Amino acid sequence: MTVKIQVENLTKIFGRNPKTVLTRLKNGDSKDAIFKETGHTVGLNNVSFEVNTGETFVIMGLSGSGKSTLARCLNLLNTPTEGKIHVDGSNIVEYNKNELREFRQKKVGMVFQHFGLFTHRTVIGNVEYGLEVRGVSTQERSEIAKKTLDTVGLEGWEYRYPRELSGGMRQRVGLARALANDPDILLMDEPFSALDPLIRRDMQLELLDIQAKLKKTIVFITHDVNEAFKLGDRVAVMKDGVIEQIGVPEEILAQPANDYIADFVQDVDKTKILQAKNIMVKPNALVSLKDGLKVAVKEMQTNGISSVFVVDSERKLQGLVTIDDTIAAIKEGKTLKEILIKEYETTSAGTCIQELIPIATYKKYPIAVVDEENKFMGIIMRVSVLAALI
Repeated sequence: MTVKIQVENLTKIFGRNPKTVLTRLKNGDSKDAIFKETGHTVGLNNVSFEVNTGETFVIMGLSGSGKSTLARCLNLLNTPTEGKIHVDGSNIVEYNKNELREFRQKKVGMVFQHFGLFTHRTVIGNVEYGLEVRGVSTQERSEIAKKTLDTVGLEGWEYRYPRELSGGMRQRVGLARALANDPDILLMDEPFSALDPLIRRDMQLELLDIQAKLKKTIVFITHDVNEAFKLGDRVAVMKDGVIEQIGVPEEILAQPANDYIADFVQDVDKTKILQAKNIMVKPNALVSLKDGLKVAVKEMQTNGISSVFVVDSERKLQGLVTIDDTIAAIKEGKTLKEILIKEYETTSAGTCIQELIPIATYKKYPIAVVDEENKFMGIIMRVSVLAALI
């Protein structure tokens, strides 16, 4: 993986003379003490982290933790008091006005919580706005906007006004406006928190689908731990302007760095967070169509199992066979392909355990995990699904 964003020792202090407070902060004075004695607010305190290209990096924390302050530093809506922000190796903190303008127009897009749409513009007019500012021709920006609206599921709504849309649809327009400039980086500051729960869930799924297609580098801000773990490849948990822990969701759940993190995640519904990829295993036994019946029997005997999955030469899943059927087929002169069982369950690596529970409770065969091309990735045993509930 290549690093897209590298933040080094970033500090942001709000107040008339923030530089005068830096020494006190570095000497260990608390955020509360500094505010009480100087009137300055510490938004960020010596924050460092990296975001990889194509990663969804979620910054999570309660109100006042510094997460939105951090997001606004990444496009310099907030000017850091101290520290560096490297994007593609270039320190954007040192940019002049022209460089910053180009950075905001071409490299980074932002989606806000409250949509920020122009009420006097149509949907397509809102999406075209950034392109218009850049001087893109009328025809080209219209084509780009329509294509982007298709991407976010708003085909046919181009000439409606924001007042005619639901909250979820307005947020889709905001997302489309950010995507229209084709930015490398997408900053999303609690974009779904104002939406109703059902619409919010739909938007989360929509974002996962869009990210699967576009592979943007996303920094996503939220106070909702379930949302963070659902969307994030990695998650940073903040408190009082400091990052307390960074890790993949299952790592934070299993190994919280301190009591604060443990309290933060204690009520998380693991079945909605952990995914098939977190509990699947690569089977010891696997048979190729070219191997034949006797190889299948040997694999099952060696591994003490009564069934085995069968793949083709490209590792695409073809079915499974049982020991009883395989032995009978040898006696009857049948081929491996003739006795393949097709009645088994498959799932993708990103499926939440919650969706697998009803399947695992009644299916007698393991669940096969496959990718979008039906290539075999691993298996999920019933015991693994049930153990994840503990």
